[in-house]
Amino acid sequence: MPGATTTCDVLILGAGAAGLMCAFTAARRSRRVILLDHADRPGRKILISGGGRCNFTNLHTTPENFLSANPHFARSALARFPPADMIALVRAHNIAFHEKTLGQLFCDGSAQQIVTLLERECAAAGVLTRLATRVLSVHHEALGFHVETSTGAIACTSLVIATGGLSIPKLGATSFGYDLARQFNHTLIAPRPALVPLTLAPTDHARWCDLAGVSAEVLATATLAPKREHPFTSPAKHERTITFREKLLITHRGLSGPAVLQISSYWQPGQQLTFDLAPDQQILAPLLAPNARRDPTTLLGALRNILPTRWAERWLATLPTLDLTTAGLTRLEASLHNWTLTPAGTEGFAKAEVTAGGVDTRELDARTLQSRRVPGLYFIGEVVDVTGWLGGYNFQWAWASATAAGESV
Repeated sequence: MPGATTTCDVLILGAGAAGLMCAFTAARRSRRVILLDHADRPGRKILISGGGRCNFTNLHTTPENFLSANPHFARSALARFPPADMIALVRAHNIAFHEKTLGQLFCDGSAQQIVTLLERECAAAGVLTRLATRVLSVHHEALGFHVETSTGAIACTSLVIATGGLSIPKLGATSFGYDLARQFNHTLIAPRPALVPLTLAPTDHARWCDLAGVSAEVLATATLAPKREHPFTSPAKHERTITFREKLLITHRGLSGPAVLQISSYWQPGQQLTFDLAPDQQILAPLLAPNARRDPTTLLGALRNILPTRWAERWLATLPTLDLTTAGLTRLEASLHNWTLTPAGTEGFAKAEVTAGGVDTRELDARTLQSRRVPGLYFIGEVVDVTGWLGGYNFQWAWASATAAGESV
């Protein structure tokens, strides 16, 4: 009927990984659940993840694999829904999967299998899903929330914000979740692109970016802000670094590859990054041996043991002089382990896999993800200031935070 208001116990805004998981978790508890999204299909970001195979979790998940202004916040939810629980759910749906590297689990088939799993669980639990529906306004009332949508009004006792971050706007990402947080007087840790390629300044761009497509295994290092025992009140401690050993890829705009995506989440504008191009190796040691040949051809051959030919040739071409003395080779060896660059920026939210920052966790209950400011209001998934490493960690946070909220609403 025109003007009629639909009522439910739980309204979830956002039918991505976290929203879908929260919906059937709550519905299994006999809650009347409506899942709403402005897109015309659920799980759009899931479908493109992991090269279309969905890296749905990581076996080695710990709270230390996440960034947050409060690094302890994710601990409770992650402990209560560990990777083993997600693996059990995947197996229950007879989805074959494999470990690729470093504990990363991928579907043998396609990411659609994970979306189908979540949809089937929602259907079995009785979740009512409304797609292609825009939220027009949200109001907090004495007994819950009143939400005006493009398909009619909804009254609910609990409202869950699972709208994601700003990454990949072509899939429909918007600032809606952050706007709602502000509406309800929540503080935001400034959202920024994370797991994102980095761009280079003109001089470095001219020197390296015509090598687009070449890659090598590196150790990428960034300096972190001083750590505090308590993230908001205790005095800062000494400077720390974070390192990742994975592939680096030169692109037509700068740097990418797993090592760069990982370190990008920690990088701050103007900060220098360091790359060890020969981790755990002494590449030029053979040239320093007694009676060893020392000529450009031998030197190039040594560099080609760690770098593609074009990169090795370019490295030598960028040297001011070719110094084959013991001192010169020692300096060259050191430079291979200490290649420093100051990125010009990132490729932005359009290329970022996730958004760092978000709803300040000081204002959420770590056990339930409920707002400490507004009873009945919950924030889960990427919209919260919890950001995982590359390799399935962000999906695991989605599942864990969604379950924590779904068991509370």
